[in-house]
Amino acid sequence: MGYIKHKSEESMEDYLETILILSRKNGKVRSIDIVGELGFTKASISVAMKGLREKNLITMDEVGYIELTGSGREKAEKVLERHNLLAECLIKIGVSEKVAMEDACRIEHDISEETFEALKKHCLK
Repeated sequence: MGYIKHKSEESMEDYLETILILSRKNGKVRSIDIVGELGFTKASISVAMKGLREKNLITMDEVGYIELTGSGREKAEKVLERHNLLAECLIKIGVSEKVAMEDACRIEHDISEETFEALKKHCLK
């Protein structure tokens, strides 16, 4: 029987992925940047960042800049790799880019490692 992630774990992965993308794009990331990217409230982002700090997945300096820890970066890169590959596979089979990006975001959290590796081999041919 497969492991299905809880919504809170999916949300955590989405936050980590967003922090990684924003840090690559802008260098520095603040909570307000995440608000702008995801469209959630400042309060929601604040609660989420507290949870990520408590899990040692991010650090936040005295002026509010957020950085991924080693384990946070590892998780974020894994989610982003899945997202990008899934979107690419879906586009290759004729799904529009917009729908492929949305579907990849949903699939990336629940796909097994075995299936992901098989897709990776098949789609990267």
